[in-house]
Amino acid sequence: MRPGRTTLASVKITDVAARAGVAPMTVSRVLNTPDRVSAPTAARVRAAIEELGYMPNLIAGGLSSRRSRMIAAIVPTIASPMFSAPVQTFTDAMAVAGYHVMLALSGYSEESEDAQIRAVLARRPDGLLLTGAVRSPAIRKLLRDSNLPVVEIWDTAEEPTDVLIGFDHAEVGAAVADFFVRQGHTHFAVLSARDPRATLRRKGFVERVTHHGLTLVAERILEAPSSIEDGRRGLRQIVGQLGQRTALFGSSDLVAFGAMTEAKLHGIAVPDQLAICGFGDFEISRACHPPISTVHVDGAEIGEMAAREMLTRINSAANSARISVPFQILPRATT
Repeated sequence: MRPGRTTLASVKITDVAARAGVAPMTVSRVLNTPDRVSAPTAARVRAAIEELGYMPNLIAGGLSSRRSRMIAAIVPTIASPMFSAPVQTFTDAMAVAGYHVMLALSGYSEESEDAQIRAVLARRPDGLLLTGAVRSPAIRKLLRDSNLPVVEIWDTAEEPTDVLIGFDHAEVGAAVADFFVRQGHTHFAVLSARDPRATLRRKGFVERVTHHGLTLVAERILEAPSSIEDGRRGLRQIVGQLGQRTALFGSSDLVAFGAMTEAKLHGIAVPDQLAICGFGDFEISRACHPPISTVHVDGAEIGEMAAREMLTRINSAANSARISVPFQILPRATT
């Protein structure tokens, strides 16, 4: 090291406080609980941190407060818009409260998610955000024994690990079937990804069609996560079974868009010969032509709710809770 060279370790919190003209405790609050500091003061402190190159010792701070200021979020994929909105709003809200979110991707394998959960628990986060509520008994016990706040989203369960924010996917499928029946449809098809939540939507759809005594002409299971190309491939596989006007439910808007694209190539008129409804209310379903009917769930609101519940549990004891969020079918030009 060159003589006299300043290092990150040589800049202390007292140096930042002196440069910003505040007490060291104020600097600490800006770093850990920024909502407790006025905006002008926080701006002065951050300017001093930037100017001096101060790097807080988060490990030491975590040991003294027994908090890491880190939240682990595990989602199956970021390839799907389905999870981007809740993760973004959750991350933004936690950042305002002074927490950083570490994102991990589990895919749709139970073994992969179990490994991710064990790995992040070993890093001692202050809380966990998880997707879905289907866990192995061993992992559920591990989560409860950790005594960490756990918020599960995008699903329902009779006994949540801690906090569960979501909706019944089987009810979504049943509601889409009822929607098609009200439009006079008698023949139905479904293209569904293999993941647990899409499977529940498919199951609810098929059971409701059967309940009405109507005809399911075709069903295809796609890999997860499913893409536009999967939707096209799935439609190609069932096109020979679409002899009569059919109502198709796609497990996501990407699948629905792929099916609509492939239907056009086969000269199948949408919606006159093939009515299509997706799930997720992605941008593509609103922007394409014709716009695709879909099921809307407010993912951004789920993320904000998850952050509120996480902070509540970090700061005080609270009982387990199940919070239901609504879904809404948005009829558009494909039905």
